[in-house]
Amino acid sequence: GESSARLIGHLTNILIGMTVLLLVANVPPHLLAKLGPPLYALALVLLIAVALFGEIRNGSRRWLPLGVTAIQPSELMKIALPLMLAWYFQQREGMLRTWDFMLAGGLIALPFLLILKQPDLGTALLIGASGFYVLFFAGLSWRVIAGLGTAGVLSLPLAWNFVLHDYQKTRVLTLIDPTADPLGDGYHIIQSTIAIGSGGFFGKGWLQGTQNQLDFIPERTTDFIFAVYSEEFGLLGVLLLILLYLAIVARGLKIAEHAPSTFARLMAATISLNFFTYVFVNMGMVSGILPVVGVPLPLMSYGGTAMVTLMIGFGMLMSMATHRQILKS
Repeated sequence: GESSARLIGHLTNILIGMTVLLLVANVPPHLLAKLGPPLYALALVLLIAVALFGEIRNGSRRWLPLGVTAIQPSELMKIALPLMLAWYFQQREGMLRTWDFMLAGGLIALPFLLILKQPDLGTALLIGASGFYVLFFAGLSWRVIAGLGTAGVLSLPLAWNFVLHDYQKTRVLTLIDPTADPLGDGYHIIQSTIAIGSGGFFGKGWLQGTQNQLDFIPERTTDFIFAVYSEEFGLLGVLLLILLYLAIVARGLKIAEHAPSTFARLMAATISLNFFTYVFVNMGMVSGILPVVGVPLPLMSYGGTAMVTLMIGFGMLMSMATHRQILKS
């Protein structure tokens, strides 16, 4: 049936992901760094192409049709942007000035605005965050961070009136009060929180969740898989999952700590924090703490592109862990 096809698809994605991971893990960091500028340029050109010729799906222009297949350039940018920035800061090592950070800010703003325009607020914020992590680890001063934070908060009313689309506003309002429209916009959150709660401590068991099996939860194999998982495996299962995620993040930060070069340090730290951000945002969204933004749960959600992007990140981490002895060329 549909679910066995899904399972085969998921396993295929994992296989492709693992292959990519092994390939990337064998590329030494100094070569990965050189990929930064060309990949960033390519991703930027593709994003501009999407804005001009992209096909509209569900009201957003995110896909670029390439005859046989359609690609989502914003996924490529998730890897390209941190690579580009980490490469840049490695080049400027020991002579960083304020304008270096300003230039880097521009490199982040371009894709951010292009993806925001699609509209894909979730991905734009994630890409903005990954760029910010690189700046942060490269030594962006706290004064600047505080300034940016304040500017961000002050610009919220402007964003609400001029940037956010109606459906995005609805999501924020739904977050504040999901019961205002229980069968419409609040439906996702109400159903997923019921599912999470009904799992109790030990869960209802594999494939036993009522909310999930009776199809109450929309998008249950993709963005809302956490609700299904919570219902079937309970709080115990959720805590185990969170521990596993935190272990991956901690390992990544450890690799960053021992990294041989600025590039490796910035990349390893950013990949780890990106991974944490995905987990946090997805779990927050499904449990009703954050607005619904369409972020998959790493390693759990069904989806090929996200799996491959993630595996490339893990491959880079492994490359930085194994090529430690090779000093800067």
